Amino acid sequence: MAKTPSNDRAAKAKKQLKAHQRAERRGSFMIVGVCGVVALLIVAAAAYRPVMNWWELRQFNDIDLASIGEPATTCGPEQVLAATGNQDHQDEGDIAYETSPAIFGPHRSVPAPMERKFYGWDEAPEVEQLVHNLEHGYTFLWYDQTAWEDDEMMDEIRGIASKLKGTDNFRLKFKAAPWKGEEDGGTAFPEGQHIAIAHWASSAEPAVGDAPDELPEEGDSGFGVVQYCSAPSGEALEDFMLRWPYTNSWEPNAM
Repeated sequence: MAKTPSNDRAAKAKKQLKAHQRAERRGSFMIVGVCGVVALLIVAAAAYRPVMNWWELRQFNDIDLASIGEPATTCGPEQVLAATGNQDHQDEGDIAYETSPAIFGPHRSVPAPMERKFYGWDEAPEVEQLVHNLEHGYTFLWYDQTAWEDDEMMDEIRGIASKLKGTDNFRLKFKAAPWKGEEDGGTAFPEGQHIAIAHWASSAEPAVGDAPDELPEEGDSGFGVVQYCSAPSGEALEDFMLRWPYTNSWEPNAM
């Protein structure tokens, strides 16, 4: 029996519909595939720096803190300054600091969490918040832009921070953070110095060794202690943290 024109049109329309559906499926698969590739690239890009950081830090896994970076002789003598700003909480506005880097002074009412030990150039909380951590007995390794642009220095700083992980032991109260000079309410480090180790102490009497020869008169907020270095030194940091432990601070038992 011969097909009628209406049957031919129906068959042709059905065939065209199937072809269109196949094309749509192919297009959908292509879109999904492209999206998948883009997603993988985004994930890979996001994971690249953390993976590279992990790989670079492996060189520090089996060595002591004191073995990372330069010897302690790369750092100058400790400087002790009369401190101000204990319990001076200011949650609004910029604060200009007397020292570079910030060691003491007015600060925000909430400190930064202890678990984060290293901050990249554009990752750190505002300095006004970090000063509250200093009030709680933290030791800071501040680094300048020259150090940030030096891959070897930054690997060493990350390595130092990796040795001080944890929140259970308050002896690990440590943070490495950038110091941007005027942008952070202060000035640049002394010429040739790119690292500053700092602590806000309630007493000028160190836990180990003798007190520095020159001490200022004690004010109402204890003392700020700073040691400048031309390069990162795990040995100098270790000695500094033994001499000026978290217990020598205004709020040692606060995280």
